[in-house]
Amino acid sequence: MSGGVDSLRAAALLKEEGHDVFALHMRLLPPSGSPEKQGDIAWREAQVNLRHLASRLSMPLFFSDVREEFERQVITPFLEDYRQGLTPNPCFICNSRIKFGILWREARRHGAERLATGHYARAVPAAGSQPRHQLLRGVDLSKDQSYFLALLSQEQLSVSLFPLGSQYKKDVRLWAEQTKLFVHLRKESQEICFIPQGNYREFLEKRLQIPHEGTRGPIVDMAGNRLGEHRGLFAYTVGQRRGLGIPSHAPYYVVELDAANNTLRVGRDQDLFRSEFTIFHVNWLATDPPSEPFEATVRIRYRHEGAPAQIIPLEEMRALVRFKSPQRAVTPGQAAVLYEGDRVLGGGMIERERGEGARHLGGRES
Repeated sequence: MSGGVDSLRAAALLKEEGHDVFALHMRLLPPSGSPEKQGDIAWREAQVNLRHLASRLSMPLFFSDVREEFERQVITPFLEDYRQGLTPNPCFICNSRIKFGILWREARRHGAERLATGHYARAVPAAGSQPRHQLLRGVDLSKDQSYFLALLSQEQLSVSLFPLGSQYKKDVRLWAEQTKLFVHLRKESQEICFIPQGNYREFLEKRLQIPHEGTRGPIVDMAGNRLGEHRGLFAYTVGQRRGLGIPSHAPYYVVELDAANNTLRVGRDQDLFRSEFTIFHVNWLATDPPSEPFEATVRIRYRHEGAPAQIIPLEEMRALVRFKSPQRAVTPGQAAVLYEGDRVLGGGMIERERGEGARHLGGRES
């Protein structure tokens, strides 16, 4: 239970169905002594509010301090990816390693048989001719969060419940209004939980110990001509337009972060489109690892609608994605998730092009 409306509504739905429910809240922010520590006063206030919410639903509430593991398995790889010129998605990693990994082990310690969350997704148990558990999009496609769950294992999916998978966000908000719980709920945020103000540059400068003058380097165009100087590759991402400081009759966009040479490559809008890329650390969720090419719809970021592509399996848990039509701003370090209709086939991390530098997924732990 995060303290937001979605996890609370999920718990209420389970209780309405007759389940015996208790709540777990994870303390995620880094350990005391780090630059981003959460103050003890704020933490005590959060506990009071969470206990009030749990009491409204007559649920026992337990707190789990996973700050050390969260730092090691999520924040440290996040920082290392940025150091290498990648743009990581920590939520993609956190779900499989922390929520459905460490938190599930803690839930079992308290006697849980299943783990439920407020994700807008659907889990379908294995049955009959379908020997594998399936993950489907939520029915509210505007809120569907199956993208973030594509790294779950079959074991994790087998114990997962997603009560909001068949719900619409507007109805969840209406329930909170009718029960007068809105005043106690945590404000929803689209930011990464450990960068609550969304100030990536300040966070990365502190945690990567960037010197005051930064790690400056050249900005070059697609032909290699020097156009200016960047302030440190960690401050940019593929597709970015603003903040480049390059006078031009037409806008430039970030096309590549060349960490090996500390170089930012920019181009015009047409230079952002790619027809193919590889993914690594692929998790084949709906099927056994395929041996032959197949067709799928591929989403290259959460808000990407998805585009038809051919998937060619490769060795070492990798696959080649070949779009039918070029897609804009394919970003190394982000997640690519493969779909067949509403069904999640699997997903992996977008790899650099050969020669761009070594691929990375920090702390590859199960």
